[in-house]
Amino acid sequence: MITAAILAGLAILFAMFAGFWTDLLWYQSVDYTRVFTTQLFTRIGLFAVFAVLMALAVGFNIWLAHRMRPPLSGMSPEQQNLDRYRMSIAPYKKWVLIAVSVLVGLVAGGSAAGQWRTWLTWVNGTSFGVTDAQFGRDISFFAFDLPFYRFLLGIGFALVVVSLIAAAVTHYLYGGIKASSPGNRITAGATGHLSVLLGLFVSLKAVAYWFDRYGLALKSSDFRNADGWTGLRYVDANAYLPAKTILTIIAIICAVLFFATLWRRMWQLPVIGLGLMVLSAVLIGGVYPALVQQFQVRPNQQAVETPYIEKHLAATKEAYGIDQAEKESFGRQEAAAVTDENRQELRNSVSEAASIRLVDPNVISPAFQQLQQIRGYYQFASTLDVDRYPSADGEGDQDTVIGVREINIERLPDRNWINDHFRYTHGFGVVAAKGDEILGNGTPSFTEKELPPVGDLGEYEPRIYFGEATNHWSIVGGPQPELDYIRGDSGTDEEAADEAADEAAEGEGTEGDGDAAEGEGEGGSEEPTEEQPASSGEEQDYSYTGEGGVELNNYFRRAAYALTMGEPQILYSGAIGDGSKILYKRTPQERVEAVAPWLSLDGDPYPAVVDGRVLWIVDAYTTSNGYPYSSRTVLDQATETALTDAQRQVLAQQNQINYMRNSVKATVDAYSGEVVLYEWEEDEPVLQTWKKAFPGTVTPKDEISEELLAHLRYPQDLFNVQRDLLQRYHVDSASLFFAGGERWVVPQMPGESSGTVVPSYYLSIRMPDQDQRSFSLTTTFNPRDRETLAAYMAVEADARSDEYGRMRILTLPNNTTTPGPQQVQSRWNAEPDIAQQINLLTRGDSQVDYGNLLTIPLGEDDLLYVEPLYVRGAGANYPRMQMVLASYGDELAFEPTLGEALDVLFGVTESGDEVEATPPTDPDDPDAGQDEQEPDGSETPAELAGELSEAIQEAEQAFAEGDWAGFGEAQDRIKELSRQLDEALRPEGSDEDSGDSGDTPSDE
Repeated sequence: MITAAILAGLAILFAMFAGFWTDLLWYQSVDYTRVFTTQLFTRIGLFAVFAVLMALAVGFNIWLAHRMRPPLSGMSPEQQNLDRYRMSIAPYKKWVLIAVSVLVGLVAGGSAAGQWRTWLTWVNGTSFGVTDAQFGRDISFFAFDLPFYRFLLGIGFALVVVSLIAAAVTHYLYGGIKASSPGNRITAGATGHLSVLLGLFVSLKAVAYWFDRYGLALKSSDFRNADGWTGLRYVDANAYLPAKTILTIIAIICAVLFFATLWRRMWQLPVIGLGLMVLSAVLIGGVYPALVQQFQVRPNQQAVETPYIEKHLAATKEAYGIDQAEKESFGRQEAAAVTDENRQELRNSVSEAASIRLVDPNVISPAFQQLQQIRGYYQFASTLDVDRYPSADGEGDQDTVIGVREINIERLPDRNWINDHFRYTHGFGVVAAKGDEILGNGTPSFTEKELPPVGDLGEYEPRIYFGEATNHWSIVGGPQPELDYIRGDSGTDEEAADEAADEAAEGEGTEGDGDAAEGEGEGGSEEPTEEQPASSGEEQDYSYTGEGGVELNNYFRRAAYALTMGEPQILYSGAIGDGSKILYKRTPQERVEAVAPWLSLDGDPYPAVVDGRVLWIVDAYTTSNGYPYSSRTVLDQATETALTDAQRQVLAQQNQINYMRNSVKATVDAYSGEVVLYEWEEDEPVLQTWKKAFPGTVTPKDEISEELLAHLRYPQDLFNVQRDLLQRYHVDSASLFFAGGERWVVPQMPGESSGTVVPSYYLSIRMPDQDQRSFSLTTTFNPRDRETLAAYMAVEADARSDEYGRMRILTLPNNTTTPGPQQVQSRWNAEPDIAQQINLLTRGDSQVDYGNLLTIPLGEDDLLYVEPLYVRGAGANYPRMQMVLASYGDELAFEPTLGEALDVLFGVTESGDEVEATPPTDPDDPDAGQDEQEPDGSETPAELAGELSEAIQEAEQAFAEGDWAGFGEAQDRIKELSRQLDEALRPEGSDEDSGDSGDTPSDE
């Protein structure tokens, strides 16, 4: 029995500590043991110190109250009733004292252990080198010191209050305090004891009042147009601040009076002092500030608040890194116009202005899935990523849309324990496509594809053991072989794809800047007329050889993981043997968060092929909620856009912040799981503080390889926070901020009813006065309550550039008529010809998806809008780009390719040939407008209507059959017949023309 009991006890202890042990093993496997031990010992230390302190304080006060009990309790009914309780606990007094002390100690210790971040930042705090505008203290005092002092005050108040209650109860139980007995209601010993505790409480209150003075610099309040106003205002500096100082002095006096009762043994003076303090808190701390606000501030609010608004503006801009944003005037009051004089210059400037992305990473994922999934158990992220890779011709970088082919065990045809955790363990390869190029059949031009991967990215380790969607655990490297890939898999049937591409691409070609090209782009076409599964081939097995994972080299480890994972089979499965390792915590965010629990993480880790490896790059932020005068921001709200989902939300250590820096760039190796934290902002004080707390965990910036540097970019979540703030804080004048008339808003997503804002876009663009395009992160702003354009913002996003992080805001005149994104989308939808063609595309079960609506600076004062339009045909579950919408000034274009859209938009090709979208008909020329289908131009309106109906039916049939060449021809015929029908129905003598006479070239 004894042996069984011992074994049972050991089993219980093992189960209790299994989670702790597996955590330690995981940290050892990623070589970040120090992170685990630092957290552990800090928590244990704080728990022990404050648990012992609280237990000793409460226990001592209970013991002291018991020791001071009167020798005789009296014979009153009250005391006789209490005698029963005293007698019942008499044999257990010692154990009751210990139990109460231990209980309050455990509660206090548990609370203190949760403050390990506060302790570490206080101990390791680094100076900001900047002082606050009110008190002249370094920002580190507010960011690191003040939170710890408040924590100590909280513990102090808890200690005194619990001790006071415990002492009072003990005194009452043993007759030191009497509620209804005759004679003195409280003994001298109880009076002295409780007065000291009350004196300590009031002393702590005095300290709290003093620190509340500094807390005013971090005070949040509602003020005018600042939703997250932080810092002192006039009433704070001139009423609350002196009130806190006065209350501090009153509290000290009151505490002295309480301590004096040790000698005077009288309660009158301390009670009067306490009443005075409470009354002062009401009058000085409440009524007086309200009077100041009413009679001094409101009559002249702008004048008295101006100095504080200026401090608030300066601190907010500095805290979020927007103080260096460059504002410059752009655009003109009237809308841009295409004229005979500028059309050629405008058309030729487009290719220099931007690499216009036609492959929208937010729409195109289903096409990647359908064309490059290869097997049903692979998947791509619903939103792909944008990166840059060297172009095949060696001329600069190619904007690239990239996705990772990850494993998804939910899609396995045969789900069982071996398949889920041993056989299907990893994804395989990346798939990439040119961002600015679409094949003639509407599919992406892949530069990296197939399985095993082939393409422009060179040789690299393609196996994906760690990824955004890889959130299950696997056991690898043991006797059970893993499925690597199936030989012969190469996507869909390529012969059928090539035939379809050649047929569809006749006369259309590859979409670069829109010029016709060969039928198949560099990446090849994977568009089949009918999808066919790849032929079944030989399964290629593999055994993991990476350094990631925890070895399961003994039964104790297997037992620990069996308990932790809730999988008893781990303990006895024969599939586990020599070399077996367990992989878990496999998403990039999960791994970085574990090794750097002091960082907030960007919601969008992105993959890059670097030095022969697939790396996940995670932008990481150091944040604080203690920057004086800086506006507070709620991270998950400020970073939310129309594309944010549960898997792409920022991972915040604290959701409400008022300081933010992208101090760390982290990488996670998709094969080994290795995590590297690279220092990015080397002098950033919060980073330096945590480097002291966790020495050796952050790698110096100069160890970033050139190839990795080429893929680092300005982080999107930081940019979204900055643009959210710039809606209010783009102004420099306190009077403009106070008035609020200059407030901007980020445009709502066109066509969305949820009220979500448009995402920011990575684009290679050329800003005014730049000599060449640069990789940038861009956004637009509207004036509040209007949909015209207020400003265009871009930040240099290429980490290799000397101007990385340079933020430029192009501001348009207040009375501009330049349309914003919503207005442009509305104009496209309202244009009859465009609406008719879109309705045609959506007939039957077809669905239209609008791509990214890109805003592109053109020249020194113009803007170009471009939006690809994708169609999901009946029976097809992936989008193909079929049309491009373009807008410049009042001109609109809707054509099958970008080049054609730009040609029509400006009325001229890059080579100088004139182009007309709908050429006007000369009523005096009987041959005008005739073509092969209308040989004599004598059709009646009824005949033309009949032919138009037939053309629409032909287009629908071509679309359903995937005959894109025939579909394009039918569309051209529909346009021509629509024009002729309009001409036939026009009253004779009408001066209307189908084109703008000022922009339409004559027949001469």
